[in-house]
Amino acid sequence: MMNFILRYRSWLLDWSYSCRRLSLPDQRRHSAFLNLTALGLFLTAGLGTSSLASAQNFPSKPLRYIIPSTPGGGQDLVGRALAPRLSELLGQPVIVDNRPGGSTIIGADQAAHAPADGHTLFMGSNTTLSMNPNLHAKLPYDPIKDFAPISRIVILANMLAVHPSMPVRSVRDLAAFASAHPNQLNYSSSGTGTPAHLAGVMFNETARVSMTHVPYKGSSPALTAVVSGETQLVFCTLTSGLQLIRGHRLRAIAVTSAQRAISLPDLPTIAESGYPGYEVITWYAAMVPAGTPPAIINRLHSEFLHILHSVEFKHWLISQGGQSAPSSPEELTAQIKKELLVYALIIKKSGMKAD
Repeated sequence: MMNFILRYRSWLLDWSYSCRRLSLPDQRRHSAFLNLTALGLFLTAGLGTSSLASAQNFPSKPLRYIIPSTPGGGQDLVGRALAPRLSELLGQPVIVDNRPGGSTIIGADQAAHAPADGHTLFMGSNTTLSMNPNLHAKLPYDPIKDFAPISRIVILANMLAVHPSMPVRSVRDLAAFASAHPNQLNYSSSGTGTPAHLAGVMFNETARVSMTHVPYKGSSPALTAVVSGETQLVFCTLTSGLQLIRGHRLRAIAVTSAQRAISLPDLPTIAESGYPGYEVITWYAAMVPAGTPPAIINRLHSEFLHILHSVEFKHWLISQGGQSAPSSPEELTAQIKKELLVYALIIKKSGMKAD
């Protein structure tokens, strides 16, 4: 609507200038100017009323929640936990739509170019919005221009886990084993350019070892690869790997966050295991396509905060290795812009590349 107002104002000034050049009488020019101004105010009010009516009628149909990863992964688990709660608050079904591939690029592309009416939600992450733009010279979306933030959802610790047959039980053990077997260990991740990928690259650098990265189309297949013995270890979110750890199908070695995880308090951090300063986290956020009416964004923000502040949902996230982390849209935008610069330095220093 603001663009319309500015264009109309510019046209009105041009018209007034033309009248002066044509030497129209002052009285006629003044009368016409008032009529056109009234028309502009009427049209502007109509646009505002239409936008308000659209927001008041929202949602008018089921919502599509695009998750750019495979079923069973951390993003999928959080998205499927949010969907029924959102549905109850909004009065419409919220349907999870998994669109994995391309290190979240495929799903992000679809979400960025969906209708900007609030009926398409997207679960963004630091992979999509902060890391991919620094790893790929060309993306089908812009992390700032193509999305409107709703709120950050959760901050997750990542963990380092190995197949139970591996003769290692600590970070020091792994570093020694990898050093004795250069280029013989494969670590899986949820995809190129993900925090899990970065965690492996940073471990290679800080421990001065050489392990090979094997990217998959999400956390679930990356974990399956380790369980089946296709790879020997994995970097993943606690949310995606916690049940396998509790079921003794994987052995957790450490977490990649600066502090220990509440859900696994006895598991040390890589930093405290001899590599100070080592830290890699994952966060997820709710987004909509850019151009979504502000009133709809405000409604969605309010509903997400209602869920994220609830004691029940906070406890569920903790049980899954996460921490509720609501934010304002403005705070989330500022965080993304800051991380774009930070990750540019980290990725350049680490030598991390898109596979």
